[in-house]
Amino acid sequence: MLAHCTTDVVITIWFLIKLLEEQKMETQILVSGSYEENKYERGNHFVGISIWHLEWCPKYRYKMFLKEEYRNLASGCIRFAASSHKIKVLELNVMPEHIHVVAGLPMNMSPSEELQLLKGISAKKFFEKHPDARKRYPRGPLWSRGKFVASVGFVQLDVIKDYVRNQ
Repeated sequence: MLAHCTTDVVITIWFLIKLLEEQKMETQILVSGSYEENKYERGNHFVGISIWHLEWCPKYRYKMFLKEEYRNLASGCIRFAASSHKIKVLELNVMPEHIHVVAGLPMNMSPSEELQLLKGISAKKFFEKHPDARKRYPRGPLWSRGKFVASVGFVQLDVIKDYVRNQ
């Protein structure tokens, strides 16, 4: 009698495990279907997306970009730095005393590394194209050391883009 009950329990457990595996497969199929929908980045060993909202200021918070010419130059320098390192600039707004960027990063790059590249290369290009800016910054850096970084998901992306656009 005991052996018969044990067999029934084993069969019931086996049946429940198979049922759970089928449900897990259905869930995996649904999740993998959403990858295409949201345009995740795919690699050999990863699937995901890395979107960040970044903000930084010029050194001493000088209003360096009051003139449209300087704002366009700064924007161009930042976009150049981004394109040379496979960073996708989704939204960019150059304010008189700070910069807002919404960017998609390659999965192998940290936000800190991205900021280092964007700030360093854009400052170098800005000073090359506008040497008179060196009078305001005789000791070197265009950008301050401070920064703001926040991750952005698909749910928040439109909200953050509107925020950056309407600053």
